[in-house]
Amino acid sequence: MSQLARWNACVLITLFSAAVLAADFTPPVIRSYAHDPSAFTQGLVWEDGLLYESTGRYGHSTLSVRELKTGRVLRRYDLPKSMFGEGIALVGEEIIQLTWQEHQAFVYDKASLRLKRTLPYGWEGWGLTYDGRHLIASDGSAQLRFLDPVTLQELRRLDVTDGEQRIDQLNELEYVKGEILANRYGSDRIARISPQTGQVIGWIELSHLFLQQQRPTSEAVLNGIAYDAVRDVLIVTGKHWPKLFVLPAP
Repeated sequence: MSQLARWNACVLITLFSAAVLAADFTPPVIRSYAHDPSAFTQGLVWEDGLLYESTGRYGHSTLSVRELKTGRVLRRYDLPKSMFGEGIALVGEEIIQLTWQEHQAFVYDKASLRLKRTLPYGWEGWGLTYDGRHLIASDGSAQLRFLDPVTLQELRRLDVTDGEQRIDQLNELEYVKGEILANRYGSDRIARISPQTGQVIGWIELSHLFLQQQRPTSEAVLNGIAYDAVRDVLIVTGKHWPKLFVLPAP
């Protein structure tokens, strides 16, 4: 093969590889638990046997801590009626909760849910997670923001793509084993994103969890990802979903 032919072959392989879309993985359901069907779920986190949940909508936004098996609410904080709750992340002994268009983050004491302070930021709040060093936030676009966990100062942005296709509508986030998992709003799939390159490594297909024809409204979309590192499982749900589902982590 000539040098020119070899170069042309390399270009074709590179172009073909860039266009290949990430494959789907459909996990089995290990177990399911009851979930409050009135909850407009925006953020979900699991730690030390407890489920932390943020819900949205003006006049109905909350932050709560509950038992998974019984659904019993242990603690709850009701946001002001002028605030629309969004994603949450646990950082040490604090919980940080975004708001949608109010440009304020609420910082709570994890043990008591006592509001400690608020922090300003300049974009729409959607999803939030913590990778051990940075907060990672979504705003409904195809970009993720890496933030200082103390000040919310933006440190860098990451463009998310699947092959050459930009993946927008990124919503609720969870950091799992070196990957960023992201709900894509309005779909039944979770993207597995490389935090280094922004490439989608694969998709978790979840349309089998709650069939479209059984959902009460068009707003009852998949949204809510928590990770239990002890059992290596995901706990997922959606807005107005009557169940939480336990799935094997990818």
